[in-house]
Amino acid sequence: MKTIFISHPHEIKLENSLPKVMALGFFDGVHIGHQKVIGSAKQIADEKGIKSAVMTFYPHPSIVLRRENAVHYAITPLNDKIVEIERLGIDELYVVEFKEQFAQLLPQEFVDDYIIKLNVKHVVAGFDFTYGRMGKGTMETLPFHSRNQFTQTIVPKVEKDDEKVSSTYIRKLLQDGNVSVISSLLGRPYKIKGNVIHGEKRGSTIGFPTANIAPLEDYYIPKIGVYAVKMKIKDEWYNGVCNIGKKPTFHENLANISIEVHLFDFSDMIYGEFIELSFLYRIRDEQKFTGIDQLVERIQIDMKIAKEILIGRVTN
Repeated sequence: MKTIFISHPHEIKLENSLPKVMALGFFDGVHIGHQKVIGSAKQIADEKGIKSAVMTFYPHPSIVLRRENAVHYAITPLNDKIVEIERLGIDELYVVEFKEQFAQLLPQEFVDDYIIKLNVKHVVAGFDFTYGRMGKGTMETLPFHSRNQFTQTIVPKVEKDDEKVSSTYIRKLLQDGNVSVISSLLGRPYKIKGNVIHGEKRGSTIGFPTANIAPLEDYYIPKIGVYAVKMKIKDEWYNGVCNIGKKPTFHENLANISIEVHLFDFSDMIYGEFIELSFLYRIRDEQKFTGIDQLVERIQIDMKIAKEILIGRVTN
């Protein structure tokens, strides 16, 4: 997949752009609803014998527009989004820098510069996609703005268990720690990427060494608590338990949240290693214990639960 980064005003010329079918959207999460939009674009492109393309935006528009509920943490940060879109077999990905000047484009200006000028012959987007200043352009107005240069497909709402599949809903589930439901909405486990860093090394002293994880990007971290997880190190996946929290048994008011993973039957030194961490199931809230013995007893229970959950589970 070819990835093209664009800043407004762009200098791409129509005569230098091959005909294409383009899916439009922010696509945070690349969840099953997004996959339907992108998959539809690819299918139509294949039928027409032309390129398939996706256009996304960075950063999240709510940040630039200074909305009260601005999205500062991503389900799929840009680098992860690129990987997931490439997996869907798309030929070209356009990443448009969302800045104030771009946000002020009128709907017709957006269509002229970012659809027609890129030689898009067919547009695919979700029913709720908007474009142009203040989101005044909609999928209903798109035919009017098309200047008869392209056609369009509107992808209807995708639901799971009577709930609209959306990035907003997935963020709410992350707030609740409901990662097992999220897996069904993403079509894959919720995952973060990071590096193993040095921690307090207290786990080793009580028989449960942990890998402390520093996320590489601004991921939306699941709710504080204990999770059954899989962690990828050097192309191998390992089962384990993860504690997200502030270690209240040892600290009164720890400033930052830590992410600690204990892997089963694993003893390698992995400081500095790049890892991928997949969250499969939330076991419990983080707790403050009265002593080490009580903590160890609870960790053993967590491990038993996690092993029962993870047996037979695979991830990608």
